[in-house]
Amino acid sequence: MSKSVDEIIQDAMMRGEFNDLKNKGKPLKLDDYFETPDDARLAYSILKNADILPEELQLLKEIEELEQKINHQVDDADQKHLRAKIAARRLKYNLLMDRFKPRRS
Repeated sequence: MSKSVDEIIQDAMMRGEFNDLKNKGKPLKLDDYFETPDDARLAYSILKNADILPEELQLLKEIEELEQKINHQVDDADQKHLRAKIAARRLKYNLLMDRFKPRRS
């Protein structure tokens, strides 16, 4: 007899398999996800399963990593440098995502 998904998840929880998840207890940032068109989300999901990261998602990952670094930087010059990197990557991300917006004729 096969187990339901709920039973499989409950078993994994009891074994503690979810105890050391990255960002545990932090809110999910889903704004970028919902700003992405449905068809692109499906394509990204397929690419993710193939361990291929599209440029837009790579940029989001880099932005997240830089934001983590900035929280641990004490030096103002280093913080300024990291903020400039974040701004550049956000600009590039926004330009890439602009191609998904519908155009008016």
